[in-house]
Amino acid sequence: MLLFLNFLKKKKEKPKLANTSPSKPKRANENAEIATRKGEIGEYKIDIQLAQLPNGYRYLSDLLVKNPKAKTGYSQIDHIVLTPYGIFAIETKNYQGTIYGGKDRKTWSINGKFKMMNPFIQNYGHIQALTSLIDKKYHDLFISMVSFTKRCTFKVDLEYRKIASNEIIVYDIELSEFIRRKVSVLKIQHKEPLVTEGDISTIYQAFAKANITDPAVREQHKRALSTNTSNEKTASSPTCTICNKPVSEKVKMYCLARKNFDGKIYCFDHQKSVFKDQG
Repeated sequence: MLLFLNFLKKKKEKPKLANTSPSKPKRANENAEIATRKGEIGEYKIDIQLAQLPNGYRYLSDLLVKNPKAKTGYSQIDHIVLTPYGIFAIETKNYQGTIYGGKDRKTWSINGKFKMMNPFIQNYGHIQALTSLIDKKYHDLFISMVSFTKRCTFKVDLEYRKIASNEIIVYDIELSEFIRRKVSVLKIQHKEPLVTEGDISTIYQAFAKANITDPAVREQHKRALSTNTSNEKTASSPTCTICNKPVSEKVKMYCLARKNFDGKIYCFDHQKSVFKDQG
């Protein structure tokens, strides 16, 4: 009887089928979409922090203003915070990895592999664009801040982490804290506020008025920025002297180390032809 019941039980149980359906290939732009979503989340986190700053502070986010000196003709500033003791221009970065950089370096790197422009040089350009919009008496009030996510580790000049500096690197979760600390230091140095409530309102209105909200112009700036970045990457990549094919840094260093290559770089195929000709 027990054997018969067990037989019926086994017959009712449906066998588990392995998932043999092919995995869907990732869309070509899926990584870009993920990066965009992460960037939006990061900006949202910062907006929450900025909204909690003391009364009397004002801030603007995602400004696009004209800048004839920029390659695209515009500067896009992530955040500006106006306080009675200084104007904070904030550049945000949504990278992951170890950030290597220094004051004397035009390019920084992520994990020692991927290059990026020194963000403080980038932010300097933004500040120059902003100063053209307001009275000269406010020009010395700017403090440059660069914010990274906590997915990063800093290997940069220690000066960037000192509150006394006017170029400060922070993690996104400590942004409002560093702004408060910087203002506290400036309060000690100056008995009276450097800008009045009326000044803050005037500067705010000037920046808001200059902000370009036209979606077509913003898209044009975004595309131009993407094209410039691609061109810079291509220009910086080592290529074969004969066929112009991109080669790795390892191949580049190998070629440059060989005296018989006369300082020229060759891909693997043309290295063989050079060897053959010289033989």
